Amino acid sequence: MKKGIHPEYVDAKIICGCGHVLETKAVTAEIKVDICSKCHPFYTGTQKLVDTAGRVEKFRQRQAKKAAASK
Repeated sequence: MKKGIHPEYVDAKIICGCGHVLETKAVTAEIKVDICSKCHPFYTGTQKLVDTAGRVEKFRQRQAKKAAASK
């Protein structure tokens, strides 16, 4: 490998939105993620709505408006 062209490989913390912290190695010291294996529905077997930028709430408002208009 050539010297001086590769980034430094350091200990890193991966911090999930649920509060779970993983220790690993990476080129950055801290990585923040929204969802991890401790809270992801595929691994936990539970249903969880991941609301990105209020999309779920906007969808529910549209559905309520349509239901009110149809009555």
